[in-house]
This record gives sequence, structure tokens and C-alpha cells, in this order.
Amino acid sequence: MCRLFGMTTGGPRVHATFWLLDAVDSLRSQSRRMPDGTGLGWFSLGEEPVRDRAPIAAYEDADFNSEARTVVSHTFISHVRYASTGVPDVHNSHPFVMDDRLFAHNGVVKGLDVLDSWLTDVDRAQIRGQTDSELVFAYITAEIRRQGDTTSGLIAAVRRIAAELPVYALNVLLAESRRMWALRYPGTHRLWALRHELTEPGEGRRLDAGREPGRLKVAAHRERAASCVLASERLDDDPDWRLLAPGELLVVDGPDTSSMHPFDAPAHVLTVDDLSAAESTSQT
Repeated sequence: MCRLFGMTTGGPRVHATFWLLDAVDSLRSQSRRMPDGTGLGWFSLGEEPVRDRAPIAAYEDADFNSEARTVVSHTFISHVRYASTGVPDVHNSHPFVMDDRLFAHNGVVKGLDVLDSWLTDVDRAQIRGQTDSELVFAYITAEIRRQGDTTSGLIAAVRRIAAELPVYALNVLLAESRRMWALRYPGTHRLWALRHELTEPGEGRRLDAGREPGRLKVAAHRERAASCVLASERLDDDPDWRLLAPGELLVVDGPDTSSMHPFDAPAHVLTVDDLSAAESTSQT
């Protein structure tokens, strides 16, 4: 199955290098089993979503490996893809961007012709690929617009999908600047959360009192930042990783984290036997 990664500090800008490249089970390592696409998304200094995607495995993607070491942001979403719907193509690689939000999905949703009928031409305008994931995101985005609130819109969209469409798994990460939503639904695939305190190098502090001009001493210092990390697999052996419950929606808003369970079980639950050969292979 595809693998999700998300991290937010809610404020301080940090690197995500350890989780993406250096952890025991980093996203780069996982991509050796998930070869069909790579993407990394973050928020710029102007608080705009930025993403870089490629239809190749992360361990082969020079841009992914470079950006994982150099990009600093308060919020990240990354994804390595094992294709179930839509061929390996940059437009089918996650994360997707709509209305200044980043989105990535792990799972399978069917009935896409019905889902498409729920969208207006305006809703469809931002779709570029052929995946169930991007179509789901377009509908979530439309519901957020209608509801006027991200949490309410996400809940409304998932409730309707669960009531009317066949669902195998709908694990999602949705991010706005400094905020993230993580959903494990229903319970087919795992999604883990970790509250983690990391130390980042600061910009340095000038110690120039009494010194000659041009001979300034810079004292390095370290800045501490608490982050919430979300992942399809535990990325290291930290015992504090917590498995989200089936149907749990985790909302991370700055330093505050809230958990809710607003969903009933899907009305039309798919099993592996209901999936195509490609879908079944991608979900194991």
C-alpha cells in the first residue's frame, strides 16, 4: 500500500530529514517497496503550499533527497505511491494541492463515476490526474467550501462517501499552514502518531561586545520544537508511537491536538476479493 508521512510543529520551521531519509524505516527506505511515485509538500515563508512530485521511487529521486535535507517548514506532507488507480505519472503522485491545502491518501474508494457526479465544473477545475485520491480530495475541498470550516467539511465529505460509495480504506492527511488533519478509516490500514521534541540549529547569536569591527564571534545555539508526526508505519523504535483507532480523526492545531470519532462504519465495505489485481497488490 502507499505510505503517508506528515509532520507539523504548528509554528517553528524545522527540517524533516530524519524521518524522510535517516530513520530506521524512513520514507526513502519504504519507497523500495512503493516504487510508483514520490512527493514532498511543505509551506513557503509566504505560507503557500509547495510540493515537488515525480513518478519514480523516492530513493531514486535526487530532488526528493535534496529537498528532504534542505527544506524547512512548520508543516510537511510526503507520500510514496504504489499505484492502484492511475498510471505512474507526475499528476497522479501525491500530495495534491487545492485551495491552499495539501492532501495525501492511502487506500481505495470505488464508485468514482458517482463521486464525480457530486462535483461541479468549478470543483473539477483543479483535478489533473486520474486517481481516486484526487477525486476524493476535490470532493472534500468542495464540502469545505460549502461548510466554511475545514473539520466540518472533511467530516461531511467522508460521511457521504462512507454512506454511498464502496470503501476499502480512506486514510488521509490534510494540511493547511500550521494545521493538520489525520484520518484512519475504517481500520483496514494503520496510521500512527508520535508527539516528538526535536532540536534544530538556530541562526546563531552575535557576541561582538568589545571586539574589533569585522571580528564578530557567532555563538551557535539550539532551538527546541515539539512536533506531531503521522505515518503509515512506525519510522523508528520510539515506544511512544500511538496507533490511531479505526475511524479516528486527529486534528493538530498548533500545540493543541484533539481526537474525535465522528464516523459510522462504511455502508459498503470492500474486501480484498472485491479489488482488481492491481488494486489488491497495491494494498498489501
